[in-house]
Amino acid sequence: MIPSANEIRIQHQFDSFCKKILKGEVRDYFREMKKQRDHEVSLSDLSEQELEQIGVTDEYFAVEEIFNVLGNVVVIKNEQIADALRNLPEQKRDIILLSYFLDMTDKEIGNKLNLIRATVQYQRTSTLQHLRKIMEEALKDEEYFNG
Repeated sequence: MIPSANEIRIQHQFDSFCKKILKGEVRDYFREMKKQRDHEVSLSDLSEQELEQIGVTDEYFAVEEIFNVLGNVVVIKNEQIADALRNLPEQKRDIILLSYFLDMTDKEIGNKLNLIRATVQYQRTSTLQHLRKIMEEALKDEEYFNG
């Protein structure tokens, strides 16, 4: 059966319509891909610092030591630091925790512990020196046993 001229014309119109639709879809696809390329960054292009910001590390077996200082909870995840802090007298430990983990000034710590600021400063600096010695000895011992 031979199609009539009207059927051929309708077929051509339909073909033309389909081609226009497909060209539009292709154009939209490439426009969307360009937009993604312009706004997205490959993970390989990120710096270490940027990767750390978007990444999460699970710590299933991390050792956490919890210290309670004047009603505040301080969590220490480093086992060596926690051991060193645990071996300090309570007042010196509280001064270190309040100063370095709760960002309190010597004056604020003195008000909380009923001490003068100079005493807090002296105890903080002497305790830091003591902690440094403890940590250095622990590091030497670790190197000795692992080396």
